[in-house]
Amino acid sequence: MKRRSFLKGAGIGAATAAAAGAFPAPAIAQKKFQWKMVTAWPKNFPGLGTGSQRIAESITAMSDGRLEVRVYAAGELVPAFEVFDAVRAGTAECGHDAPYYWIAKHPMIPFFCSVPGGLTAQEHASWIYFGGGQELWDELYAGFGIRGFLAGSGGPNVGGWFQKEINSVSDFQGLKMRIPGLGGEMLNRLGATTVNLPGGEILAALQSGTIDAAEWVAPYNDLAFGFHKVAKYYYAPGVHEPGPGLSLTINRDAFDELPKDLQEIVKRAAGDEAFRMLAEMTTGNAESLDVLLNRHGVQLKKFPPEVMKAMLDSAAEVRAEAAKTDEISQRIFENWSTFRKKVMTLAPLTELGYMAARNGTIL
Repeated sequence: MKRRSFLKGAGIGAATAAAAGAFPAPAIAQKKFQWKMVTAWPKNFPGLGTGSQRIAESITAMSDGRLEVRVYAAGELVPAFEVFDAVRAGTAECGHDAPYYWIAKHPMIPFFCSVPGGLTAQEHASWIYFGGGQELWDELYAGFGIRGFLAGSGGPNVGGWFQKEINSVSDFQGLKMRIPGLGGEMLNRLGATTVNLPGGEILAALQSGTIDAAEWVAPYNDLAFGFHKVAKYYYAPGVHEPGPGLSLTINRDAFDELPKDLQEIVKRAAGDEAFRMLAEMTTGNAESLDVLLNRHGVQLKKFPPEVMKAMLDSAAEVRAEAAKTDEISQRIFENWSTFRKKVMTLAPLTELGYMAARNGTIL
């Protein structure tokens, strides 16, 4: 009797187990996160603003909504030049910015964006990813309680918009110009007076005479702001900013709170945009330059060789001086300089040599 009862009970147990196996176990609810991204760019601004939006959309999509990111353009939550402090304070979990804006926080921060006489966009990405740049960036930003990841590039900048011709170094004397970072200090040493302004304030400053000249990015973004309406001389190349890298700047506590898979998604979205934005900028710059030259009659000028040399000499001085700030400054500078020297040796054999030949120039 007991044996029959046992077998009967065992049969019921087996049937129950089989039935349970036919249905999936209830999914464990995963925590969802909502982040605010503050940016240094006007809403939907070509390349910069659209890049911020792509990062947010990529993170949200790749995480299947577990990490939802909402973008706030400059001025919507905080002004453009308060992005760093807002992220540091936790007012926003992340921001999209150009690190050289934060030179007052530490003189070496611009090296993780662009410095005069520095690296091209491709070289900068190579240094960040494979030359030790990311590790040094992590160390520098740790003191501020934030993380920074390469998340876009403006590509090579143009030298800027001027209301008078630059024929010699003496033409910088007394010139009032909008130019940020170490590029501004480079021109200060040549006699200019430089200021930093958010992009949305540059045109008004040119119109009012507050400044005589300005650099922003390159044709794609410059055309969008209409600088050609108030300054007729467009100078190149942009010695001050050969390949600016933009940053997805993240509050460290907010980043550490994420599970590992979401952290990886954030880093992947930033890295994807580093190259996607460069592609958008290259296309937009080519199309916009054609418009500026052939529809608006802009006068495209090249800085004279002696002016270029003076700028590069001044750039070397300001880079070396920034490196004297403290111990980490020296380590960043030595690492960056070693990398720069190596890629400079490579350049004539690769892109530089090819482009010179393609464009009919002998190096």
